[in-house]
Amino acid sequence: MKRWLGKAETTLGNHSDRLNAINIFPVADGDTGTNLYLTVRAAAAAFSDRSTADEPVNDVGVVLAAAGRAAMEQARGNSGTLFAVFLCALAEPLAGHTRLSAPLLAAALNRAQIRAWSALSEPVPGTMLSVLEAAARAAGEWDTAHNGDDSNQALGLALDAAVNAALDAVVQTEDQLATLHAARVVDAGGVGMLLILDCLRSAVLGEELQDELLDGLHGYDLQDPHIHAGMPADDGVEVMCTISLSPLSAATLRQRLDELGDSVIMSQVGSASNPSGSNGAGDDDDDDEDAAEASYRWRVHVHVPDAEAAVAVIRSLGDPTDISVSQLSMPRDPGLPAGQHGHEY
Repeated sequence: MKRWLGKAETTLGNHSDRLNAINIFPVADGDTGTNLYLTVRAAAAAFSDRSTADEPVNDVGVVLAAAGRAAMEQARGNSGTLFAVFLCALAEPLAGHTRLSAPLLAAALNRAQIRAWSALSEPVPGTMLSVLEAAARAAGEWDTAHNGDDSNQALGLALDAAVNAALDAVVQTEDQLATLHAARVVDAGGVGMLLILDCLRSAVLGEELQDELLDGLHGYDLQDPHIHAGMPADDGVEVMCTISLSPLSAATLRQRLDELGDSVIMSQVGSASNPSGSNGAGDDDDDDEDAAEASYRWRVHVHVPDAEAAVAVIRSLGDPTDISVSQLSMPRDPGLPAGQHGHEY
């Protein structure tokens, strides 16, 4: 797992420029490659940062869960947030296991694609969601056809099937979204997820990445222009934060953010904590009430025309941390210093 995320960090760093160049959906802000790279880097760094004193280092699920939490806390943009959701969900079926197998891969990928689709208020086919779904379906079909074979050879073949299906799904994104079809490019987030899955295959099998994997993908040749630069500017902003909320408050926040903007992503970070003032003791009625009011940490992402309204809604329901606001388009004024298009609250 450490080798996988380290390889993914390096690979996304190498490909970030081309991923940025074809990033035109949901907005043409040209930062999918950068966002994915920085989020994967945070996940990879968790291996060296975390204390192993109280955690089993040979538990695949525990190790990936720690990386997923780190990714979620530092997730950037739509693509980075969805990768963090993917990683956290991937870890759940792997808890208690010391090695990956084809049946576990199928279960983990299926859990991850379901969680990723459900994290978005309005999920859209033709994105990295479709790529994840295709990979999960292929791994599941392969595992079913081979009666749950848990050998290393079976795992390699299941990974081959998942990566090949992900590639087919990436190719299909161009015709699933009108914006991509008009520009004759594939989805940037989808390509990023394809690379991440191929890094997993490479790390598990001890083989090199498949250099020819991206050959022929529309918009991905080095000589192709930065397509996003010619797209209309988006005047909105991206707001992100982490906040502790009860399930009811989280549902309320999602509904109100849906009314204000789009690209709403909300996903839990870790498990529930006791509500304020509760020590976990009491009669059954108190326990039922505590369960209803249990607090969860949520990573929140939304695109809105105005940051102030979104921040006000978020603050009305809880005490957020790490609120960041970034413009969805790069500054058009060439005299504006780099980095001045976004700020933190």
